Amino acid sequence: MTVDAGKTASPAATWTRRETLSSQVVRTIAERIKSGDYPRGSKLPTEKALIDELGVSRTVIREAIANLRASGLVSIHHGIGVFVRQDAGVTPFRLGDENLALVENLVKGLELRIGIESEAAALAAARRNQADLDAMAAACDAMDVAVRNASRDTQADFDFHCAVATASHNEHFFRIFNYLGETLMPRMRLSTHAVDDAALSVHLARVNEEHRAILRAIEVQDVEGARAAMRKHLGDSRDRMLERLRASHD
Repeated sequence: MTVDAGKTASPAATWTRRETLSSQVVRTIAERIKSGDYPRGSKLPTEKALIDELGVSRTVIREAIANLRASGLVSIHHGIGVFVRQDAGVTPFRLGDENLALVENLVKGLELRIGIESEAAALAAARRNQADLDAMAAACDAMDVAVRNASRDTQADFDFHCAVATASHNEHFFRIFNYLGETLMPRMRLSTHAVDDAALSVHLARVNEEHRAILRAIEVQDVEGARAAMRKHLGDSRDRMLERLRASHD
């Protein structure tokens, strides 16, 4: 987008004083990106062109560009210019707390985990190293302690799944599990609040048996076995959660 030759007043003349100049420049450029005036992948006008058009200082423009970069809207190619990111304006994936208040959305979250973690387990079976196996075994051992203590903490469970995702040696699996696990697992465990300690220990022992089945498949590099074991584990977790919730409402 180029500056219209006939412009006689800068946008700065009409900006509200309740915002800083840099935040108003950020808003102006972000709106132009959203509207397509600055298409994804395109180069922004030069620093001088923005200064002349918007009627602000070089410092304000540089601060605004830094904020736009931090927001994920632009990228800076030193010596070339500032470009609109290809993913600019794409809403990041998130699970809102309000959505997780619904049982059906917890189930959907588990279904999402099944799809992601089953493949992570398969990759882990193909790529794992000794450090990965040690981390998974340590999480299973910690889970044994949780069984004995009837612990309602999700840490050992989380650590096992995190170790599997790490063993995929694909950082995207780790990052998305880290998000999904921390978001969903504590809420799932809330459904055990009315279960007595003996019943909880039985439940945790069953979960850890499933973890060790996954670990065994990964250890012997059984790709299909690891995928199937993780799918069964998370599918059974979904079914157990629904069973506990139904029992609590009877």
